[in-house]
Amino acid sequence: MWIIELRFRPTPERLAARPAHRSRLTALHRENVVRMAGPLADDSGAVIIVAAADRAAVDSLIAADPYFATAGVDVLQVREWDPFLQ
Repeated sequence: MWIIELRFRPTPERLAARPAHRSRLTALHRENVVRMAGPLADDSGAVIIVAAADRAAVDSLIAADPYFATAGVDVLQVREWDPFLQ
């Protein structure tokens, strides 16, 4: 599993790109690739939990979604996670 941590800035580009991004995450959730996703309570960022074999697969997921390159969205970190409860 992998954690993608995002930071948001209040830009019109980010808000305009968000619906397509959420639609993509929903489709990936149906495929059991995205396990959980959502904004932080203060909307300063978001966390996305991804089931992927390796970092290259996570990087491909990020590269395929234009939201991650949108003004106002910063990928703070991508970390491998080893949960013992699911």
